[in-house]
Amino acid sequence: HNAEAPSLEQAFHRMAQMEPTLDHDVSWFVLPSNWAKMVVALISFLCFANSYDGDFVFDDSEAIINNKDLRAETPLGDLWYHDFWGSKLSSNTSHKSYRPLTVLTFRMNYLFAGGFYPVGFHVINIILHCTISVLMVDVFSILLGGLQFSNKGRRLNLAPKSSLLAALLFAVHPVHTECVAGIVGRADLLCALFFLLSFLGYCKAFRENKEGYTFSVFWVLVSVILGAIAMLCKEQGITILGLNAVFDTLVINKINLLELIRKLLYKDKSLENAGLLRKGLLFRITLLMCGGASILYIRWRIMGTGPPAFTEVDNPASFADSLFVRAINYNYYYSLNAWLLLCPWWLCFDWSMGCIPLIKSVSDWRIIALAALWFCLIGLICQALCSEDSHKRRILTLGLGFLIIPFLPASNLFFRVGFVIAERVIYLPSIGYCILFTYGFSLLSKQAKKKKILAVAVLGILLINVLRCALRSSQWRSEEQLFRSALSVCPLNAKVHYNVGKNLADKGNQSAAIKYYREAVRLNPKYVHAMNNLGNILKERNELHEAEELLSLAVQIQPDFAAAWMNLGIVQNSLRRFEEAEQSYWTAIKHRKKYPDCYYNLGRLYADLNRHIDALNAWRNATVLKPEHSLAWNNMIILLDNTGNLAQAEAVGREALELIPNDHSLMFSLANVLGKSQKYKESEALFLKAIKANPNAASYHGNLAVLYHRWGNLDLAKKHYEVSLKLDPMAPGTKENYNLLRRKLEQLQKKGG
Repeated sequence: HNAEAPSLEQAFHRMAQMEPTLDHDVSWFVLPSNWAKMVVALISFLCFANSYDGDFVFDDSEAIINNKDLRAETPLGDLWYHDFWGSKLSSNTSHKSYRPLTVLTFRMNYLFAGGFYPVGFHVINIILHCTISVLMVDVFSILLGGLQFSNKGRRLNLAPKSSLLAALLFAVHPVHTECVAGIVGRADLLCALFFLLSFLGYCKAFRENKEGYTFSVFWVLVSVILGAIAMLCKEQGITILGLNAVFDTLVINKINLLELIRKLLYKDKSLENAGLLRKGLLFRITLLMCGGASILYIRWRIMGTGPPAFTEVDNPASFADSLFVRAINYNYYYSLNAWLLLCPWWLCFDWSMGCIPLIKSVSDWRIIALAALWFCLIGLICQALCSEDSHKRRILTLGLGFLIIPFLPASNLFFRVGFVIAERVIYLPSIGYCILFTYGFSLLSKQAKKKKILAVAVLGILLINVLRCALRSSQWRSEEQLFRSALSVCPLNAKVHYNVGKNLADKGNQSAAIKYYREAVRLNPKYVHAMNNLGNILKERNELHEAEELLSLAVQIQPDFAAAWMNLGIVQNSLRRFEEAEQSYWTAIKHRKKYPDCYYNLGRLYADLNRHIDALNAWRNATVLKPEHSLAWNNMIILLDNTGNLAQAEAVGREALELIPNDHSLMFSLANVLGKSQKYKESEALFLKAIKANPNAASYHGNLAVLYHRWGNLDLAKKHYEVSLKLDPMAPGTKENYNLLRRKLEQLQKKGG
């Protein structure tokens, strides 16, 4: 029996090879399975390796740095009731993006690294993409070569050349850069990982025998669970259950869809012979449907019934009044997504805010893109349904299925999405593109006389894509490079100009930032965030009247914009219009209850008006809401000190230092109070600690000198007066005090003489 086993396996393999496969026509390399996977892993790593030491960029700030769900003090249970950005799902402002498992991996990154160090986050993303690309070798071998087994139960790879080519195309596709180099793309990577595992798990449910296939209910259920895990990483994951059903229908049951449709339409009694009820197909599809429905119901209950809150600038087509305009523009967006798969040269981190103007009439030349898309799709669908070649029908249907079905959640067909185009959502649909590309290559190879030239051309495409991935990855390493790279791709996108301006402002280049903020407002006259930031810069440059105009317009456009109300209050305070400023501050607090910075600025207003009790209450509110609000604590200490309430000032100072023990400005303020209370030793210790933390602060040395002067340590007083004057020759009062000390020292020397 053992001697006959190899010949039986070879015979089975020969029977399998009788079915046509792509590899017969494809002019490509043949590598052993493990070598093929190693090559794919290496090349996918080379594409994105230079992103490993990139910064946190764009959406990473909100999803990671500002997301409290990553911190150890947030209970793990909260992740299941918060959205991807850390907001409560029940909140009206929530985007309803429910991805708790992705957030959990971010939290693990944060805890293991001991803080927000981006290297660990980037490395995990690169590893995930390499792993997915390796899994693609197995997935494509099934999709392109079919699911067949040896007599020992081992799955046969009947398309080693085609599956390697398709996996390489996937691994090096530049449109994947956002998912890999952008840390927030972790959601798409994890979703894709469990998406593929669900598919492979479903394939594992089947075993081939003489009568056809037997199946394991256990593995079907495992596939459903893996699909649920994929959805908990990102919403697209649920679509794998539909694709598993398509695969079962076409590959396992070899059903001709056109024939099935005809029989359903004509109520043919031979419907059972079409395979619908054979081999447990109906039972498996019922399991998949029940599993999918249960997952969606549970998610809907957790998410709440309210739709996500998006604005017109996020997705202008979805807010168009005309159904015709909506339909035309949605289809135009689909054609642009298809173009990004075909020619991923023009890539942008954001495609909203005027980047793609709406098509409002059929005379717009861009209608040609829609016609081209549907011409190609209809042609492929006709071939997938009507071709007499069952092999061709299967590959084209699977290719179209993997291209279209994972894209459906982003299509605006079922619900409004918060973007126009997002490169990250093409990560899974690119599987279908790779299938269709590989099939097209096989057809060309079949017809071509010089197959090597065709193979070299495909190698050239792969090489260009590798270089494009490396270039795009380097652009994702920093916000400055990322935002500037978008200027040539989407010059009409107000958000691109806004982000370039914000990046410049953060680096202190206010003059250049103003230029980009003005352009953002010109492109989108209702862009309140650009108005707010521009108003802030103009306020700091003392251009108060223009700042007031911009901020007033911002709150007029968006009356609940709390930050703009607060900044308007600051400008009005500077213009000495105190009543209006107070009203603006309180309006800001009305729209954002927990607003410590606004309470701080309100306290400053009350202090200017000598309303000391109101000022102290406002600052106390700021510190209650934000215990580490150093400025509010400092102002309380200084106000109490200046009004002679030394005991209260000391108590507040000690309370503040308990909460913020390393804040040198609080040490300095409390040291001044203790000095006035003649607690010289403790005051000296705090002054010295503050100077150690900030040795170049002239006032710290000057006030320590005053303390020594009062205390009678005249030599030390002289030393610190001199250091203070060296750091700041114009320091108020220091020169006078120093001269007094010198006269006193001279008098003492004369007496001593």
